[in-house]
Parts: sequence; structure tokens; C-alpha cells
Amino acid sequence: MRVLLVISLSLNLLIVGVVLGAMVVGGAWHGHHAPGLDRASGPLTRALGPDDRRAIGRQMRQAYQDGRPGRATQKATFDALINALRQEPFNRAEVETRMQEMRHLVQTRLALGQTLLLDRLEQMTPSDRAAYADRLTEQIHKRSAKK
Repeated sequence: MRVLLVISLSLNLLIVGVVLGAMVVGGAWHGHHAPGLDRASGPLTRALGPDDRRAIGRQMRQAYQDGRPGRATQKATFDALINALRQEPFNRAEVETRMQEMRHLVQTRLALGQTLLLDRLEQMTPSDRAAYADRLTEQIHKRSAKK
């Protein structure tokens, strides 16, 4: 049972990594914005206009090109986790350390995204922020209706 739990958690973390990798690198563009950016921030990002989404996406990519941990770091972290999972006997502390490293990468990216979103909101006019709030309300209602 423990092995299945570790494998399931690893697969979930792999999916998060792929999504965040697409967000950082730009991935495939649909609707003129990075799909990973929408998945990472949900309605907060989807409520932005296309120009704002593109600008934040560019800023995030630039931040990672300027030295933030990017794809190579993410791959190395996944490789270390996979190696730890294959160790016999199972070393819980090692796997936990690798998962903490992955969580740190995710938290760093989310914090950057939040900072860039706040910067963008601060630059908006009051009417633009009100329109954003209206679109955000619509996004939340759409999500609630799906449940």
C-alpha cells in the first residue's frame, strides 16, 4: 500500500511539474496565452485580459531566463526523486527531502506569479480593476456551476 501511495504521489507531482514547466517555458500557445499559467492561478489568471496574461507570461519566462530555477533544475529534482524511489531499502527521509525540493520549486513559481499579478493589478486603472473583478466573479460562478 505504501508503494502505491508513493507512486501515486510521484505521478501527481510529475503532472504538477509538467504544467509548471509548460508555464515557465511557454509551452503550446492556445488563445494567445500559456495554458499552464491559467491552470496555476485558476480564475485569477483567466479573468485577466489577453494582453495582461501575455505580459505576465513574458515576465515569468524572463525571470526564469534571468536565473530562477528552470527546466534543468526541475528535471534534476525529478531525477533525484526517481532515484530515491528506486533505492532499497526505501529511504523515507531521502524521498521526503526530494519532495520538499519539488514543493519549494512550485511555491517559488507561484509566489513569482502572484507578485507579477499584483504588480499588474496595481498598474490598472480603477475601471480596469473593476472590470477584472467582474470577470473574476464570472469565472468563480462558472466554476461553481460545474460542481
